Amino acid sequence: MSSVLEQQISSLVEPLVQEKGLELVYVEYKKEGAHWYLRLYIDKDGGVDMDDCAGVSHVVSEMLDQKNPIPQAYMLEVSSPGLERPLLKEEDFIRFQGSLITVHTSSLFQGYKEFTGNLIGLINDEIVLEYEKKRMAIPHALAKKTHLALDF
Repeated sequence: MSSVLEQQISSLVEPLVQEKGLELVYVEYKKEGAHWYLRLYIDKDGGVDMDDCAGVSHVVSEMLDQKNPIPQAYMLEVSSPGLERPLLKEEDFIRFQGSLITVHTSSLFQGYKEFTGNLIGLINDEIVLEYEKKRMAIPHALAKKTHLALDF
């Protein structure tokens, strides 16, 4: 669940990210040790590179300096969501149909809290996947974290 500030930052920076032909996957604002970090995770088909991250960092930094929505000092980081990209939006569940994913639940579901299988889709607010050669529907409300999984 993202904070109100993360949602505000997301709505401010998303148009800038999209102008560069990129997708804003998610925004994270958190304190680690004595420092605050604002992390923007961006992506595009084929993945992002250092130039993409630097370009977004530059335009976002300028805009945030002007609007000043964050009260304290922070460090801005822009990067890829990584190989285990989280699935957060409905569009993610459409885009990654057929992909191997892992769903972590907030409480036990059918005796387990982690499921890895091929994503069928998000249907009637359930994450449907092929799990151990069977179709399984996990209530979306139970999903604490859902992400792409690596297939070794």
